[in-house]
Amino acid sequence: MAEKACVKRLQKEYRALCKEPVPHITSRPSPNDILEWHYVLEGSEGTPFAGGYYYGKIKFPPEYPFKPPGITMTTPNGRFITQKKICLSMSDFHPESWNPMWSVSSILTGLLSFMMDNSPTTGSVTTTLAEKQRLAKSSLAFNCRNPTFRKMFPEYVEKYEQQQLSNQLVPEQVSQVPTQQENSTPLLDKKGESKQEDQNKVEAPRDLKNRVKKSIPTWMLLLLVSIFGAVMALPLLQLRH
Repeated sequence: MAEKACVKRLQKEYRALCKEPVPHITSRPSPNDILEWHYVLEGSEGTPFAGGYYYGKIKFPPEYPFKPPGITMTTPNGRFITQKKICLSMSDFHPESWNPMWSVSSILTGLLSFMMDNSPTTGSVTTTLAEKQRLAKSSLAFNCRNPTFRKMFPEYVEKYEQQQLSNQLVPEQVSQVPTQQENSTPLLDKKGESKQEDQNKVEAPRDLKNRVKKSIPTWMLLLLVSIFGAVMALPLLQLRH
């Protein structure tokens, strides 16, 4: 059970964090246990952790602030082993270096800074740049599968759901935009059809004249001239020419 001084101190720190949030850090105590705090660190831009959301816990001793807390990280990150205590000068690995003036915000600021470093320590792991980036990209999805995370940080759950919705909308919008070829093909077809129709209209009289030429033989024209005279046969002679 937490001592009265410990509870009072942690309540004061939580009020301070709500009033003046620390950039890239969100932290709050468990509703059922003020000695257990949950945090989310946001990866800094220009680092392999950019775009990542790293969830973890801080366990305070009942004697806090006179004794240091234990710190673990739940989200796979490529820097620290998950669910294993991390060795920091501000953690219970080094009680001799602990300063009672340090607060939750200073502890998490130190953890975020140390995360960006490559110095080996107890609880750390060595991974490639590509692996850290891959884990950063999948971190929020991983966290949102954790029931405790969803309960403690609904704002990050909402952020993840918005990202998923955006990812679904983009392919649908792209699929609804017709390609340039689809837009231009009907126009070309119409132009081609119109040109073909005009050509058919021009060629129609020629076809008629040709049919007339083939249907009236020469001997019949000569016979018509001898019977009716050149005046009656003249139109037919013009058609043949």
